[in-house]
Amino acid sequence: MSSSPAESFVPGPERVPAAGPRRTGADLLARIGGTPLFRLGRVARRFGGLPAGVEVWAKGEHLNPGGSVKDRTARAIILDAERRGALGPGRTILDATSGNTGIAYAMIGAALGYPVTVCLPKNAGLERRRLLAAYGARIVETDPLIGTDGAQESARAMAAASPALYFHANQYDNPANGQAHFETTGPEIWEQSAGRVTHFVAGLGTGGTFTGTARRLRVFRAEVHCTAVQPDGPLHGLEGMKHMPTARVPANWDPAVANAVHTVATGDAQAMTRALARDEGLLVGVSSGANVHAALELARTLPAGAVVVTILCNSGTRSLSEPFWQEADA
Repeated sequence: MSSSPAESFVPGPERVPAAGPRRTGADLLARIGGTPLFRLGRVARRFGGLPAGVEVWAKGEHLNPGGSVKDRTARAIILDAERRGALGPGRTILDATSGNTGIAYAMIGAALGYPVTVCLPKNAGLERRRLLAAYGARIVETDPLIGTDGAQESARAMAAASPALYFHANQYDNPANGQAHFETTGPEIWEQSAGRVTHFVAGLGTGGTFTGTARRLRVFRAEVHCTAVQPDGPLHGLEGMKHMPTARVPANWDPAVANAVHTVATGDAQAMTRALARDEGLLVGVSSGANVHAALELARTLPAGAVVVTILCNSGTRSLSEPFWQEADA
């Protein structure tokens, strides 16, 4: 990868529709993934700089059609369910979500003709609710005090009560989640970094992005160092992320894959999120800010030749009503 500004945008593979009849929604599904890598320069300098010869890159998952990395998860879960016969005409996609995966289900459901119902904590952000409504999803509000763990309980109860109506996607425990990143995100990072990636950093929510991507990178090079990121406590403002010691642990999170687990304070993630917009032109959410904060902290400890890659999880447009955007930079 070149360090010149003109070449700091590395496109993914071009998606060209095949000739002949196509399933409704296929063109949308084909445009999920293939997101670019961005080299982070100004934001690194703002927060103390990097050692000579160390690079930090971020994969722009906010540029997926539905605005988040969860487009990959939702596509994989839905297509896998169709192949298995668990999802078809007359059934409704049901799952718990903090917002991003629900929005991806709603987008893909609209494209493929499936109704979508999501169990969402009542304190989820306004923009997420509006996006879900815009795609036509039904929202079932759940107890905000127990977050997505409570939303999962509600989704399980609804699925058990009406098994013929719902396909319970269960993103937290469904192996298609991690497999999506094993098959797509990991290979893309390897190819786009020209096989130079030495460190991978990603946050924990369902565990699928981190575990699936890390496992695939280790297939390419066993020495790739993988750092998981989580909030620094159970009460935090990092929507979509889990503090694993105090949460229901998803089956998609495999602690054995992580070389290290890095904690990030909400205020640090918010400051980094503002800086990504103002210094790099990357309008992303606070989970992305947490990832970049952790990646830069790690990078400052590394020798020349290290190439750190992290994930920009989702678009910042779904959190613009949050007050941290109005705070002044340090």
